[in-house]
Amino acid sequence: MRTKMRLFSLVGLLLLAAAVQAQTVTVSFPAAQSAKPLDGRVLFLLSNDGSAEPRMQIDDTPRSQIVFGVTVDGWKPGEAVKIDDAASGYPVRKLSEVPPGDYTVQAVLDVYETFHMGDGRTIKLSADRGEGKHWNLAPGNLYSAPKKVHVGPGAAPVAVSLDKLIGPITPEPDTKYVKHLKVQSALLTKFWGRPVFLTAIVLLPEGFAEHPNAHYPLAIFHGHFPEGFDDFRTTPPDPNLKPNYSERFHLAGYNRIQQEEAYKEFQQWTSKGFPRVLVLQIQHANPFYDDSYAVNSANLGPYGDAIETELIPAVEKQFRGIGQGWARFLYGGSTGGWEAIAVQMFYPEHYNGAYIACPDPVDFHAYMTADLYNQANMFYLPGANKQVEQPAMRDYLGHTLISMRDNIAYEAALGDHGRSGDQFDIWQAVFSPVGPDGYPLEIFNKTTGAIDHKTAAYWREHYDLNAILQRDWATLGPKVQGKLHLYVGSDDTYMLNNAVYLMEDFLKTTGTPGHGVPYDGEVKYGPRAEHCWNGDPSLPNAYSRLHYNTMYLPKMMERIAKTAPAGADMSWRY
Repeated sequence: MRTKMRLFSLVGLLLLAAAVQAQTVTVSFPAAQSAKPLDGRVLFLLSNDGSAEPRMQIDDTPRSQIVFGVTVDGWKPGEAVKIDDAASGYPVRKLSEVPPGDYTVQAVLDVYETFHMGDGRTIKLSADRGEGKHWNLAPGNLYSAPKKVHVGPGAAPVAVSLDKLIGPITPEPDTKYVKHLKVQSALLTKFWGRPVFLTAIVLLPEGFAEHPNAHYPLAIFHGHFPEGFDDFRTTPPDPNLKPNYSERFHLAGYNRIQQEEAYKEFQQWTSKGFPRVLVLQIQHANPFYDDSYAVNSANLGPYGDAIETELIPAVEKQFRGIGQGWARFLYGGSTGGWEAIAVQMFYPEHYNGAYIACPDPVDFHAYMTADLYNQANMFYLPGANKQVEQPAMRDYLGHTLISMRDNIAYEAALGDHGRSGDQFDIWQAVFSPVGPDGYPLEIFNKTTGAIDHKTAAYWREHYDLNAILQRDWATLGPKVQGKLHLYVGSDDTYMLNNAVYLMEDFLKTTGTPGHGVPYDGEVKYGPRAEHCWNGDPSLPNAYSRLHYNTMYLPKMMERIAKTAPAGADMSWRY
């Protein structure tokens, strides 16, 4: 009898626990927003920080608030989508593990479109709509107004309605110095099965209109999605600007510093005797990221060829570029640093030098903290009796800001099938072959961290830049001699210096017996400098990063003086 009573008591406790299980969370959208079913990623956001809307507080830093993601297909108006423990979460993995308390909640639908690809594939992706691939800002995405709720077992149900629509982006206007040129790419249009455009943002030299017969060198500034030249300001700093504080650089009034430096650049740009060149930034956001990495790719298409054979000729024709390899240069940092060296290598005779700051991994033996070839797992290093979690981001003192495991969870919450629109997913989209489901083949399992070494071998063959240099140096070396200049901080935030060390090890061997021509470039490190040190030893990162458009020009001019052919067009020297 006592045993039966204990059993009945246990059953009662279980029933009571079931009765106070985690509250129901549902998301829906009204027919007023769309009468048709929608596809996409539903993101349910929770914040205990009231400084901004929750959709503006999700990132890969320790400050991030909470997000849970669920993919929907054919989601009908008025239909409730349940957010529960099946949703992918970050930094809290499951909804039931969210600490009880009062939160501001919000939801967003990152709308997917159906792409009928040129090769016959049909896939669903979130297209860039002029915002540079940001789910929280993308025109056409649905979202809800923030509201306060209590979260916890037994709390009232939470129902969220996506009754708001993100509006269109206002294009940046042309000015005297900054011009825009939009070109439809035939190559990319064929690949994607729909019209695809590339946009050039061009900074004109002083005297461009007054010297109609002058032709100019072209310097391409690669990087993330540009809206304009933020570091170029034709008016003095705003005296009424309220100063902010930069957590990254530990500087008060950093917004004022940015305006001051941008105005100084304008003054330098227009000064007598300053080199007269064209500077080009490119908008090439795509359904996977804010940038294509400027190379040909199985998943993104022939962006490299499109930029080289369609966009750049149009820019040089419109703005009187010289249009020869000796008068073209590349530079950029981080993503732009990788692009600068990759484009110089893949189109070696199109350019006369690449100035490469803090590049994304140039050797996949050092894919941040992972060795894709000899390591079994992305998340940890194995020990004799333990697994050592690895960092994905650090500060300059070495504190881990996010682990590799958490960084991958962040992207997994934002999208499946490599559709997060973030860093690891774009590397995978650029470097991987197409998988059997039509999406990029995974380089590692996002749940377990297990690395796919067959896919890594494909990466090595096609996009491991150090491996390609070593493999092809006999023929490639003479074409890039004197053109490779690398700069990175020894305490890079994302450990990108590790891969540069490996590339430098190889470059040092060039020119020795049996190793072809010397590379005749430079590799420099910024002591204690984090991301993205660009080679200026005289200023801290907070300042030097604002000088990209001018700091490499003296090196370019020196290179032109050494290599310009006899009779070269020097009409730009006025």
